[in-house]
Amino acid sequence: MEKTGAAILGSGNIGTDLMYKLLRSNVIRPTVMAGIVPESDGLARARQEGLTATHEGIDGLLEHVDEFEIVFDATTARAHAAHAPLLKKAGKVAVDLTPAAVGPYVIPLVNLDAHVGEPNVNLVSCGGQATVPLVSAMGQCAPVEYAEIVATIASKSAGPGTRQNIDEFTDTTARGLEKIGNAAKGKAVIVLNPAEPPILMRNTVYGMLKPTDPESIRKALADMVARIQEYVSGYRLRAEPLIEDVPGGKQKVTVYVEVEGAADYLPPYAGNLDIMTAAAVRVGEEIGRHLQAGTWRRPGGR
Repeated sequence: MEKTGAAILGSGNIGTDLMYKLLRSNVIRPTVMAGIVPESDGLARARQEGLTATHEGIDGLLEHVDEFEIVFDATTARAHAAHAPLLKKAGKVAVDLTPAAVGPYVIPLVNLDAHVGEPNVNLVSCGGQATVPLVSAMGQCAPVEYAEIVATIASKSAGPGTRQNIDEFTDTTARGLEKIGNAAKGKAVIVLNPAEPPILMRNTVYGMLKPTDPESIRKALADMVARIQEYVSGYRLRAEPLIEDVPGGKQKVTVYVEVEGAADYLPPYAGNLDIMTAAAVRVGEEIGRHLQAGTWRRPGGR
Protein backbone atom coordinates (compact mmCIF):
# COMPACT_ATOMS: atom_id res chain seq x y z
CA MET A 1 0.00 0.00 0.00
CA GLU A 2 1.36 3.42 -0.95
CA LYS A 3 2.06 5.64 2.03
CA THR A 4 0.17 8.89 2.58
CA GLY A 5 2.33 12.01 2.36
CA ALA A 6 2.41 14.26 5.42
CA ALA A 7 3.91 17.62 6.29
CA ILE A 8 5.11 18.85 9.66
CA LEU A 9 4.50 22.49 10.53
CA GLY A 10 6.93 23.46 13.27
CA SER A 11 10.61 22.53 13.39
CA GLY A 12 11.07 22.62 17.15
CA ASN A 13 11.39 19.73 19.59
CA ILE A 14 7.90 18.33 19.01
CA GLY A 15 8.01 18.59 15.23
CA THR A 16 11.45 16.99 15.07
CA ASP A 17 10.55 14.12 17.39
CA LEU A 18 7.38 13.57 15.37
CA MET A 19 9.42 13.37 12.17
CA TYR A 20 11.49 10.48 13.49
CA LYS A 21 8.38 8.59 14.57
CA LEU A 22 6.72 9.15 11.19
CA LEU A 23 9.83 7.90 9.40
CA ARG A 24 9.13 4.48 10.99
CA SER A 25 5.46 4.45 10.00
CA ASN A 26 4.09 1.90 7.55
CA VAL A 27 1.21 4.22 6.63
CA ILE A 28 2.57 7.81 6.66
CA ARG A 29 5.53 9.24 4.74
CA PRO A 30 6.83 12.60 6.00
CA THR A 31 7.69 14.77 2.99
CA VAL A 32 7.92 18.39 4.14
CA MET A 33 8.92 20.24 7.30
CA ALA A 34 8.28 23.96 7.68
CA GLY A 35 9.63 26.26 10.38
CA ILE A 36 10.50 29.93 10.81
CA VAL A 37 14.10 29.68 12.05
CA PRO A 38 16.48 29.03 9.12
CA GLU A 39 19.22 27.53 11.28
CA SER A 40 16.97 25.31 13.40
CA ASP A 41 18.21 21.82 14.18
CA GLY A 42 14.86 20.41 13.10
CA LEU A 43 15.12 21.76 9.57
CA ALA A 44 18.72 20.58 9.29
CA ARG A 45 17.71 17.08 10.37
CA ALA A 46 14.74 17.11 8.00
CA ARG A 47 17.07 17.82 5.08
CA GLN A 48 19.34 14.99 6.20
CA GLU A 49 16.34 12.62 6.14
CA GLY A 50 15.40 13.67 2.62
CA LEU A 51 12.43 15.90 3.45
CA THR A 52 11.78 19.20 1.75
CA ALA A 53 12.61 21.85 4.38
CA THR A 54 11.53 25.49 4.40
CA HIS A 55 12.00 28.27 6.93
CA GLU A 56 9.11 30.31 5.50
CA GLY A 57 6.45 28.81 7.75
CA ILE A 58 2.94 28.19 6.47
CA ASP A 59 3.63 30.13 3.26
CA GLY A 60 6.60 27.93 2.45
CA LEU A 61 4.63 24.82 3.33
CA LEU A 62 1.81 25.70 0.94
CA GLU A 63 4.27 25.98 -1.93
CA HIS A 64 4.53 22.16 -1.76
CA VAL A 65 0.85 21.21 -1.49
CA ASP A 66 1.19 18.37 -3.98
CA GLU A 67 3.60 16.53 -1.67
CA PHE A 68 1.24 15.79 1.23
CA GLU A 69 -2.37 15.19 2.29
CA ILE A 70 -2.02 15.55 6.07
CA VAL A 71 -0.43 18.41 8.01
CA PHE A 72 0.72 17.96 11.61
CA ASP A 73 0.77 21.39 13.25
CA ALA A 74 3.32 21.47 16.08
CA THR A 75 3.51 25.25 16.53
CA THR A 76 1.39 27.18 19.06
CA ALA A 77 -2.31 27.62 19.74
CA ARG A 78 -2.28 31.18 18.40
CA ALA A 79 -0.39 30.17 15.26
CA HIS A 80 -2.69 27.23 14.55
CA ALA A 81 -5.75 29.47 14.69
CA ALA A 82 -4.24 31.31 11.70
CA HIS A 83 -3.02 28.14 9.97
CA ALA A 84 -6.30 26.19 10.15
CA PRO A 85 -8.32 28.11 7.52
CA LEU A 86 -5.36 28.14 5.14
CA LEU A 87 -4.91 24.37 5.41
CA LYS A 88 -8.63 23.79 4.94
CA LYS A 89 -8.66 26.00 1.85
CA ALA A 90 -5.72 24.01 0.49
CA GLY A 91 -7.68 20.78 0.95
CA LYS A 92 -5.40 19.30 3.62
CA VAL A 93 -6.40 17.43 6.78
CA ALA A 94 -4.92 19.09 9.87
CA VAL A 95 -3.80 17.20 12.97
CA ASP A 96 -3.41 19.88 15.62
CA LEU A 97 -0.87 19.20 18.38
CA THR A 98 -1.52 22.60 20.01
CA PRO A 99 -4.35 23.41 22.46
CA ALA A 100 -6.02 25.66 19.85
CA ALA A 101 -9.09 23.38 19.68
CA VAL A 102 -10.18 24.59 16.24
CA GLY A 103 -11.42 21.10 15.43
CA PRO A 104 -12.99 18.47 17.70
CA TYR A 105 -10.99 16.98 20.55
CA VAL A 106 -9.58 13.55 19.73
CA ILE A 107 -8.07 10.85 21.94
CA PRO A 108 -7.16 7.99 19.58
CA LEU A 109 -8.41 5.14 21.80
CA VAL A 110 -11.61 6.85 22.86
CA ASN A 111 -13.32 8.87 20.14
CA LEU A 112 -11.40 9.07 16.86
CA ASP A 113 -14.02 7.00 15.04
CA ALA A 114 -16.65 9.62 15.89
CA HIS A 115 -14.79 12.27 13.90
CA VAL A 116 -13.97 10.53 10.64
CA GLY A 117 -13.98 13.07 7.82
CA GLU A 118 -13.26 16.16 9.92
CA PRO A 119 -10.91 18.67 8.21
CA ASN A 120 -9.17 19.40 11.52
CA VAL A 121 -8.75 17.30 14.66
CA ASN A 122 -7.25 18.48 17.94
CA LEU A 123 -5.10 16.31 20.22
CA VAL A 124 -6.17 18.19 23.38
CA SER A 125 -2.86 18.32 25.30
CA CYS A 126 -0.17 16.06 26.73
CA GLY A 127 -2.11 15.89 29.99
CA GLY A 128 -5.26 15.08 28.08
CA GLN A 129 -3.64 12.25 26.13
CA ALA A 130 -2.23 10.80 29.36
CA THR A 131 -5.34 11.08 31.54
CA VAL A 132 -8.59 11.37 29.56
CA PRO A 133 -8.47 7.65 28.57
CA LEU A 134 -8.32 6.75 32.27
CA VAL A 135 -11.34 8.90 33.09
CA SER A 136 -13.14 7.35 30.14
CA ALA A 137 -12.28 3.90 31.52
CA MET A 138 -13.73 4.84 34.91
CA GLY A 139 -16.88 6.02 33.14
CA GLN A 140 -17.33 2.56 31.64
CA CYS A 141 -17.99 1.34 35.17
CA ALA A 142 -20.01 4.18 36.72
CA PRO A 143 -20.88 7.84 35.99
CA VAL A 144 -17.96 10.17 36.75
CA GLU A 145 -19.34 13.20 38.56
CA TYR A 146 -15.99 14.99 38.84
CA ALA A 147 -12.52 14.44 37.39
CA GLU A 148 -9.37 16.35 38.23
CA ILE A 149 -5.88 15.80 36.86
CA VAL A 150 -2.52 17.18 37.91
CA ALA A 151 0.20 16.87 35.26
CA THR A 152 3.73 17.42 36.52
CA ILE A 153 6.46 17.79 33.93
CA ALA A 154 10.15 18.60 33.97
CA SER A 155 10.73 22.32 33.54
CA LYS A 156 13.39 21.49 30.96
CA SER A 157 10.79 19.76 28.80
CA ALA A 158 8.60 22.86 28.67
CA GLY A 159 9.83 24.92 25.73
CA PRO A 160 8.58 28.36 24.65
CA GLY A 161 5.52 26.92 22.93
CA THR A 162 4.46 24.92 25.99
CA ARG A 163 4.92 27.93 28.27
CA GLN A 164 2.92 30.18 25.96
CA ASN A 165 0.10 27.64 25.94
CA ILE A 166 -0.32 27.01 29.69
CA ASP A 167 -3.68 28.80 29.96
CA GLU A 168 -4.95 26.96 26.90
CA PHE A 169 -3.57 23.69 28.33
CA THR A 170 -5.61 23.91 31.53
CA ASP A 171 -8.83 24.93 29.78
CA THR A 172 -8.54 22.48 26.88
CA THR A 173 -7.59 19.56 29.14
CA ALA A 174 -10.50 20.25 31.49
CA ARG A 175 -12.90 20.36 28.54
CA GLY A 176 -11.40 17.11 27.25
CA LEU A 177 -12.15 15.43 30.57
CA GLU A 178 -15.77 16.46 30.13
CA LYS A 179 -16.33 16.06 26.39
CA ILE A 180 -14.34 12.86 25.85
CA GLY A 181 -13.91 11.43 29.34
CA ASN A 182 -17.61 12.10 30.01
CA ALA A 183 -16.97 13.60 33.44
CA ALA A 184 -19.78 15.88 34.53
CA LYS A 185 -17.15 18.44 35.58
CA GLY A 186 -13.41 18.51 34.90
CA LYS A 187 -10.40 20.41 36.19
CA ALA A 188 -6.76 20.36 35.06
CA VAL A 189 -3.57 21.64 36.67
CA ILE A 190 -0.05 21.67 35.23
CA VAL A 191 3.11 21.90 37.34
CA LEU A 192 6.57 22.67 35.93
CA ASN A 193 9.12 20.99 38.21
CA PRO A 194 12.69 22.40 38.05
CA ALA A 195 14.26 19.39 39.81
CA GLU A 196 17.68 18.14 38.72
CA PRO A 197 17.99 15.61 37.30
CA PRO A 198 14.73 16.24 35.44
CA ILE A 199 11.77 14.11 36.47
CA LEU A 200 9.62 11.97 34.19
CA MET A 201 6.14 13.22 33.37
CA ARG A 202 3.82 12.26 36.21
CA ASN A 203 0.05 12.50 36.23
CA THR A 204 -2.36 12.15 39.11
CA VAL A 205 -5.96 11.47 38.16
CA TYR A 206 -8.83 11.85 40.61
CA GLY A 207 -12.32 10.61 39.79
CA MET A 208 -15.45 10.94 41.91
CA LEU A 209 -17.87 8.17 40.93
CA LYS A 210 -21.16 6.73 41.95
CA PRO A 211 -20.35 3.56 43.93
CA THR A 212 -19.63 0.45 41.90
CA ASP A 213 -17.55 -2.73 42.05
CA PRO A 214 -13.89 -1.76 42.68
CA GLU A 215 -12.61 -4.75 40.72
CA SER A 216 -14.46 -3.62 37.60
CA ILE A 217 -12.74 -0.23 37.88
CA ARG A 218 -9.32 -1.80 38.30
CA LYS A 219 -9.87 -4.04 35.29
CA ALA A 220 -11.10 -1.19 33.08
CA LEU A 221 -8.08 0.92 34.04
CA ALA A 222 -5.62 -1.95 33.48
CA ASP A 223 -7.12 -2.67 30.05
CA MET A 224 -6.84 0.99 29.04
CA VAL A 225 -3.22 1.23 30.22
CA ALA A 226 -2.35 -1.85 28.14
CA ARG A 227 -3.95 -0.32 25.04
CA ILE A 228 -2.07 2.97 25.50
CA GLN A 229 1.19 1.06 25.89
CA GLU A 230 0.72 -0.27 22.35
CA TYR A 231 1.81 3.13 21.02
CA VAL A 232 3.36 4.81 24.10
CA SER A 233 5.77 2.19 25.42
CA GLY A 234 6.88 4.29 28.41
CA TYR A 235 3.35 4.75 29.78
CA ARG A 236 2.81 2.95 33.08
CA LEU A 237 1.03 3.01 36.41
CA ARG A 238 3.21 4.05 39.35
CA ALA A 239 1.01 2.21 41.84
CA GLU A 240 -2.22 0.27 42.04
CA PRO A 241 -5.27 2.54 41.71
CA LEU A 242 -6.59 3.69 45.09
CA ILE A 243 -10.35 3.22 45.42
CA GLU A 244 -12.07 4.44 48.58
CA ASP A 245 -15.55 5.27 49.82
CA VAL A 246 -15.97 8.92 50.81
CA PRO A 247 -18.71 10.91 52.55
CA GLY A 248 -21.82 11.58 50.51
CA GLY A 249 -22.13 8.04 49.22
CA LYS A 250 -19.40 8.53 46.61
CA GLN A 251 -16.40 6.53 45.49
CA LYS A 252 -13.06 8.26 44.97
CA VAL A 253 -10.60 6.75 42.50
CA THR A 254 -6.98 7.94 42.43
CA VAL A 255 -4.61 6.84 39.68
CA TYR A 256 -0.88 7.62 39.44
CA VAL A 257 0.72 7.43 36.01
CA GLU A 258 4.15 8.30 34.64
CA VAL A 259 5.31 8.60 31.06
CA GLU A 260 8.88 7.95 29.95
CA GLY A 261 9.75 9.17 26.48
CA ALA A 262 11.05 6.89 23.74
CA ALA A 263 14.03 9.22 23.16
CA ASP A 264 13.59 9.39 19.39
CA TYR A 265 14.83 12.99 19.53
CA LEU A 266 13.77 14.26 22.93
CA PRO A 267 15.34 13.06 26.20
CA PRO A 268 13.54 10.25 28.07
CA TYR A 269 12.23 12.63 30.74
CA ALA A 270 10.19 14.53 28.13
CA GLY A 271 7.33 12.05 28.25
CA ASN A 272 4.87 14.94 28.05
CA LEU A 273 6.07 15.72 24.53
CA ASP A 274 6.56 12.09 23.54
CA ILE A 275 2.97 11.13 24.31
CA MET A 276 1.78 13.94 22.03
CA THR A 277 3.91 12.85 19.09
CA ALA A 278 3.00 9.19 19.64
CA ALA A 279 -0.70 10.07 19.70
CA ALA A 280 -0.25 12.21 16.59
CA VAL A 281 1.23 9.26 14.70
CA ARG A 282 -1.61 7.01 15.85
CA VAL A 283 -4.23 9.52 14.68
CA GLY A 284 -2.36 10.34 11.47
CA GLU A 285 -2.07 6.69 10.51
CA GLU A 286 -5.80 6.17 10.98
CA ILE A 287 -6.52 9.23 8.83
CA GLY A 288 -4.07 7.92 6.24
CA ARG A 289 -5.85 4.58 6.06
CA HIS A 290 -9.18 6.33 5.58
CA LEU A 291 -7.75 8.62 2.90
CA GLN A 292 -6.37 5.64 1.03
CA ALA A 293 -9.75 3.90 1.28
CA GLY A 294 -11.65 7.05 0.30
CA THR A 295 -13.58 7.13 3.58
CA TRP A 296 -12.13 10.38 4.96
CA ARG A 297 -13.62 13.41 3.24
CA ARG A 298 -10.91 15.81 2.11
CA PRO A 299 -11.46 19.48 3.01
CA GLY A 300 -13.09 21.33 0.13
CA GLY A 301 -14.57 18.10 -1.20
CA ARG A 302 -11.35 17.03 -2.89
